[in-house]
Amino acid sequence: MSLVSQIFRVLAYLPLPWMQRLGVSLGWLVWLVSPSYRKIFRANVHAAGIPFARARPAIAAAGMVLAELPWVWMRSHHQNLARLVQFEGIDHFESAMRAGKGVIIMSPHIGSWEIGAQAIAEKFGPEFGDMVVLFRPARKAWLESLVANARTRPFLNSTPTTLSGVRTLIRTLRAGGYTAILPDQVPPMGQGVWAPFFGRDVYTMTLLAKLAQQTGAQVIQTWCERLPIGQGFCLHMRPMDAAEFKDASVSPEQAAVVVNRGVEDMVRNAPGQYLWAYDRDKQPRTESQA
Repeated sequence: MSLVSQIFRVLAYLPLPWMQRLGVSLGWLVWLVSPSYRKIFRANVHAAGIPFARARPAIAAAGMVLAELPWVWMRSHHQNLARLVQFEGIDHFESAMRAGKGVIIMSPHIGSWEIGAQAIAEKFGPEFGDMVVLFRPARKAWLESLVANARTRPFLNSTPTTLSGVRTLIRTLRAGGYTAILPDQVPPMGQGVWAPFFGRDVYTMTLLAKLAQQTGAQVIQTWCERLPIGQGFCLHMRPMDAAEFKDASVSPEQAAVVVNRGVEDMVRNAPGQYLWAYDRDKQPRTESQA
């Protein structure tokens, strides 16, 4: 076991509010010492047309994302989230699942998306089965064991980010199952198109829209809001009934516009928890898909 893994395991025993308070300090430390970080953060907020005062809490929130990871990834599988996470809009998810339509959880880099995924699997798994998600193995060997523990929790099942993995998602959704997708993640070259996001073209995934078009699954906008320290989280769910998600003849570019519009809506609801320094403008990497 690597030294980092050992440190993560020790930190996982600390109360989550302690780690969140540490994260606040970490977030502001990075802000103060990194001019490039401040530049990207401010540029993205400005491009979105959101007053900086509304986005300012995201400085601390970004640090909390990192500080929460040992607890999120390494805590015991018997330590559940029932008392920590409340749900808003849960009926949208349940009605789609009970109708056998399947659900695509559309959850961008807002709040604690890692806790959100685990909370959804934990709450709905006993009735609706495992949530199946795409998982790219960590590039660093020391990180592999940490991430693997987070991806193998009860009712959370992962499949590789390959054509085979995508086919698994399609079968899952057609069978009335559910998955979660990070819609604002920059995909590899060839797996996306250029589409506007807060007024500028960014490379946007085509996967989410294609899954919806091919399976008829209900897309649900979801974000896991981090409440004041010590008060847990609130996971918000809202259906996104875009015609572009139902019509396979719609071009990938048109569908990507709708995906980005959905992310924009969620960001405007919680600008103080969005990961503003995530580089949506970056060029996609080249990656083969086996």
